[in-house]
Amino acid sequence: MPKTKFGVTIDEELTKELDKIVGDSEYLDLSRSEVVETILTAFFKSNVDHTKKARELIIKKEKVNYS
Repeated sequence: MPKTKFGVTIDEELTKELDKIVGDSEYLDLSRSEVVETILTAFFKSNVDHTKKARELIIKKEKVNYS
């Protein structure tokens, strides 16, 4: 499957969590991009309304940031 390259900016805490997964999986020689792609693949293959779930997560994040 062809790949599309694009940049994203994420919260520092998410970067730490992402780097922890990469570090804990050193034997797999994973990159951040591979971990993010795997997480997105799992999300989109799940049986949920992806638009609704994304909206819920965004609203929840905004409430935490503005509290």
